[in-house]
Amino acid sequence: MSTLTTPAGRLGALARAEFTLLGRSKATLVAAVLVPLALPFSLRSVVDDMDVEEAGLSVGLVLLPASVGFALLFGVYGALAAIYTSRREELVLKRLRTGELRDVEILCGTALPIGATGLTQSLVLVGASTVLLDVPAPRSPQFVVPGLLLGLVMCAALAAVTAAVTRTVESAQVTTLPFVMISMILSGVAVPLELLPDTFASVCELLPLSPVIILIRGGWAGTLSPYEALGAVATAVAWTVLAVFAVGRWFRWEPRH
Repeated sequence: MSTLTTPAGRLGALARAEFTLLGRSKATLVAAVLVPLALPFSLRSVVDDMDVEEAGLSVGLVLLPASVGFALLFGVYGALAAIYTSRREELVLKRLRTGELRDVEILCGTALPIGATGLTQSLVLVGASTVLLDVPAPRSPQFVVPGLLLGLVMCAALAAVTAAVTRTVESAQVTTLPFVMISMILSGVAVPLELLPDTFASVCELLPLSPVIILIRGGWAGTLSPYEALGAVATAVAWTVLAVFAVGRWFRWEPRH
């Protein structure tokens, strides 16, 4: 039996093709690779002016999760929403559906290169943060790892949801902006939730990206209890399931007119 007739074989073939296309698209590479790497450095001066020590944090414990958040928002969510839209408008998705590939294989195969890029970026940024910002090893890695993986899957699913309401690749910069801005400001990426009023912070914890940042920051600092971690995981899973349902219900495979 040919490996291409198996789900893994079909998925791998599509992912390799997407890797090739990704390497040819300079605009996508800039958005997916360079922007997430540059943004954490621009945030340093802002964090220096925050009273993070009063919240039991350090500059490193603010910037490290923030760098991962930027990688997820720009390197995965934003870039993948544009890719899904581009593939749909160019009739690539429609042609793929006429073959052996199943819908879930098409979406996952398209997302794999960007997901791998986002994971690599996150690991590079984490390594750089531990060296340049003198951040110690994570005290509770069992919370950090699920947080990162859930973030990758959830942002990929949300990218597909956003692509469903995006007409053109150019307009993807607009349709992705609300989630990016809300997450940066209210999910603990640019401003730690520990610095917000308790009641307001409790509401912000329910936002999609918040549990990811909570798991990474709390797991790294060792301040997260198993109960709090379980709550964060449940919130992230709930948003992921909701996004997957929305994709199955409303994702468009043909160009929008």
